[in-house]
Amino acid sequence: MPPSPTDASAVAVGPLSIATLLEALTRQLRQAGIQSPAADARHLVGAALSLDRAGLLAERDRPPTAAELAAIDPLVRRRLKREPVSRILGRREFWSLDLHIDASVLDPRPDTETVVQAVLGHVVDRHARYTVLDLGTGSGCLLLALLSELPAAIGIGVDIRHDAAACARDNARRLGLADRALFVVGDWGKAVLGENVHIMVTNPPYVAGSEIDTLMPEVARFDPHVALDGGEDGLDAYRALAPQVAHLLRPGGIAAVEVGQGQASSVAELLSRHTLAIAEVKADLAGVDRCVVAQNRVGMRSETG
Repeated sequence: MPPSPTDASAVAVGPLSIATLLEALTRQLRQAGIQSPAADARHLVGAALSLDRAGLLAERDRPPTAAELAAIDPLVRRRLKREPVSRILGRREFWSLDLHIDASVLDPRPDTETVVQAVLGHVVDRHARYTVLDLGTGSGCLLLALLSELPAAIGIGVDIRHDAAACARDNARRLGLADRALFVVGDWGKAVLGENVHIMVTNPPYVAGSEIDTLMPEVARFDPHVALDGGEDGLDAYRALAPQVAHLLRPGGIAAVEVGQGQASSVAELLSRHTLAIAEVKADLAGVDRCVVAQNRVGMRSETG
């Protein structure tokens, strides 16, 4: 039987302390192909010991107890199997919000914050009474981030999965936003047709079905496939959404749509076919076009009229 990841004789060099344990676990994670081994080791050990980064530093020289090693061990074993730290701990920070996540929802990623940035860049008055619609809400990350920035706004989150809607509803409650957020189970915009919203956001599935198994194990094995699979070319969800968007937006309202790498022009074309004017294509921090912003021109007065 192989040694436990937290067996001092197997992983530590020199006298065992929290510092040497962190170093040893970092080596193990790096050897397993983990991209952020030091940070992951720190998060897992900190969670098991109920210590933040400052606490780990303050107690770095003391030896961990047998009970603490026993608490760390299963967490490290899960990470060595490529389960993301966020799923092991059941939480993810997004837009400085602490969100709970479970197996029913996509793990929110920093790239998706580009959608929030894009919307806020088009908002004239952050204290206005906007209505925000989030289609495919998952954990509620987009809707709740926007409600945190727009204090007079109200929002509706739609997801086809009951457990995902429940996860988003719980996040809204924990963040003190439940009185401004409603979560509905339904099929994209069909669940709320008749609404006229100022802002619509979505992060739909956009990975070609045949490519899912080629993604990093943290994504391919642990994100729900229904939140990844965009059909043969990755654009199925956009084809379904594009005809609905203009019917959901008020005149002058904006839709901010996350897209995969290389998809911005195709998605912009799909939206443009349905009385929507492309206002912006916004890149993420890596320089990848990540968000298409469209505006509903129906019912607006001509700029020259």
